[in-house]
Order: sequence, then structure tokens, then C-alpha cells
Amino acid sequence: MKISVLAALLLTAAALPATAQSGPTPQEQMACRGDASKFCAEHIGKPPQMNACLRENKAKLSDSCRKVVESHGG
Repeated sequence: MKISVLAALLLTAAALPATAQSGPTPQEQMACRGDASKFCAEHIGKPPQMNACLRENKAKLSDSCRKVVESHGG
């Protein structure tokens, strides 16, 4: 019984989209570098907090960074 539950969990995890498991690409990071420094400098090196800060400041972001934030669910 335990093996079948573990197998089901592993299959479910494997089916998740890769974008949900990965962070921003280097190009996406470059698109947001200036905005991150300007609006969220205190969160550099803290990805969850940085993502939240960029979402909170979405209206102030450059077009390229706003597209990145929106593509990651923000």
C-alpha cells in the first residue's frame, strides 16, 4: 500500500510544469535587474521576497520586467 501511494506522489510531481519548479531565466533576470535594484533592493538574494516585492510594484515596473512578473503568475 505504501509503495503505491509513493508511486502516485512521484508521478504527480513529475507531471507538474517545469516552469512552476524553476526560477527566472538569465534573460528574465536581466529584464528585471534595474527594477529589482530600484524597488526591491532589500530583497536581493531572497527569491520569494523579491518575487513578492516585484508583484507588489508591478505598476511601476518597466514593460519588460512586468512581462516577466506576469509570466510567473504575478
